[in-house]
Amino acid sequence: MAKINRQATLQYITSISRQKIRRVNNQPALIRRSVLSLSALYIFRMLGLFMVLPILMVLGEDYAEATPFLLGIALGAYGLTQSLFQLPMGMLSDKLGRKPIIIVGLILFALGSIVAALAESVWGLILGRALQGAGAIAAATMALLTDLTPDEHRTKAMAAIGVSIGIAFAVALVLGPVISGFAGLSGVFWFTSILAMVGLFIVVVLVPSPDSTFASRDTIPTSTLLTTVLSNAELHRLNFGVFALHCLLTVMFVAIPGLLLDGLDIDVKHHWWVYLPMLASAFIVMVPLVIIAEKQRKIKGVFLGAVATVVAAQPLLGWSFSLPWIAVAVLWVFFVAFNVLEATLPSLMSKLAPIGTKGTASGVYSTCQFLGAFAGGVVGGYLQQSFGPMGVFTFSAIIGGLWLVVALPMRPPKFLSSILVALGDKNFADIEPELRKLDGVHDVLLSTEEATAYLKVDSKVFNRNSLQTLGLR
Repeated sequence: MAKINRQATLQYITSISRQKIRRVNNQPALIRRSVLSLSALYIFRMLGLFMVLPILMVLGEDYAEATPFLLGIALGAYGLTQSLFQLPMGMLSDKLGRKPIIIVGLILFALGSIVAALAESVWGLILGRALQGAGAIAAATMALLTDLTPDEHRTKAMAAIGVSIGIAFAVALVLGPVISGFAGLSGVFWFTSILAMVGLFIVVVLVPSPDSTFASRDTIPTSTLLTTVLSNAELHRLNFGVFALHCLLTVMFVAIPGLLLDGLDIDVKHHWWVYLPMLASAFIVMVPLVIIAEKQRKIKGVFLGAVATVVAAQPLLGWSFSLPWIAVAVLWVFFVAFNVLEATLPSLMSKLAPIGTKGTASGVYSTCQFLGAFAGGVVGGYLQQSFGPMGVFTFSAIIGGLWLVVALPMRPPKFLSSILVALGDKNFADIEPELRKLDGVHDVLLSTEEATAYLKVDSKVFNRNSLQTLGLR
């Protein structure tokens, strides 16, 4: 009886998966709507998190009991709660549904923004930022994207999400100073709460509802795979790398706003004059470097070059802090390398993650990213208060140097893509060797729970039509 129930369950899961794939494949407009609406959701949410980066350390001085150390905690507090709730909320979305978890996360984000907007002391500011981060919806949102897009469109869909995050970061560094110029820091948080409401509208009204939840190992963290991911040395390098990168980014925003205000005598509301041309030109320079990394398969060389550039920028920033325009030029170089690393780190993670573990690997990676932001705010704030900018950039140089030491032994990744194949009623013992024989297939993992095959393939060699010879698609 148990065997019959198991077989029936597998057939049911497979039929649902096929229905989902067939439904989406037949509706390209639905794919576009899904990708555009979820990209918009990311933009509105990340705008709210990023807008305070260039202004909090300066404008936060007006709050009761404010010190650089406590303001640094406020700057990075969202990272701590993001890291704590990222994995659990992703897993909960499998049980409670994607949209309910995303809606709860956006409500928490809105509440945190309101608490911060009403705060009169730095402690209220810290509480608001922590609540903002508690609405950790990244894993659930990526899982919803998986539910709504077929495998062959997944890479482009995720790339669109990545681009939307980059756009949000650039726009936030401009909008934050502009809004604070006429509404203050509290006005920025009120605006952020409005963005959260817009995000709720997008989720409820614009984002399509999937026919079913598809719990793919490549998109949702799985507790049973944590040991596999945490024991992988190559992923350790990347996890430390993203921790260091976002630690450095947050540390820099502890000191840089003061440089622009005091060193260059640029009012906070006009700081976007520096950030806009800097980020736009840095993005233009970054694009060909990423193309070389991916298309010409030079990703290790480009990656290590970018890490070395980030490391070199730290002592140069400390040295040139009394020469503001030179510091701005060094900051531009940093942002070129930062953009390259933001693009290549997730790509490396995807390539190096063991087959069938990308969802869990992504969850651990995101947790390390947000922990880095928290650490950067806390340590950067303490050093700014105790030793000034030189102490801040000495610390960032040490962290960057450690990252370079950790990254240098990395092995060049194979340029493989992950694809999922619904197996239906195929005999697992028979189908696995047949899949391994297909041109371009490097590894195969069969999941009996999902009635799915996870393949690692060389996209330049593998032809998806070859699956038809095995009665698959």
